[in-house]
Amino acid sequence: MFYERIKELRLSLGINQVQFANKLGVTKQCVSNWENANLQPSIDMLRRIAETFSVSTDYLLGLNDKPTLDVEGLTNEQILHLRAIIDDIRK
Repeated sequence: MFYERIKELRLSLGINQVQFANKLGVTKQCVSNWENANLQPSIDMLRRIAETFSVSTDYLLGLNDKPTLDVEGLTNEQILHLRAIIDDIRK
C-alpha cells in the first residue's frame, strides 16, 4: 500500500523521482526502491514524506483512506476559500 500511495501522491504533484528525492535529501534510487516495494523508509523518513505530501502517516501506510490537508497557519478566510475551491472541484 505504501509504495502505491507515495507514487500516486508524487505524480499528483507533477514531480519526478529525482525532484522528490531532492526534496527529501535522498537518492532517486531510494525513491525508486520505495515505489517498487523493495525497501521501506525509516520512521523519521516516513514522517518527512507525510509532511511533504501534507498527509497523515496512517494514510501513507494504508490504515486510513482519507488524505488530509494541513491548513495550520492559514486564516479562517483562507480555509473557507480552500473549502469553496474543493466544493467547486467536487461538482
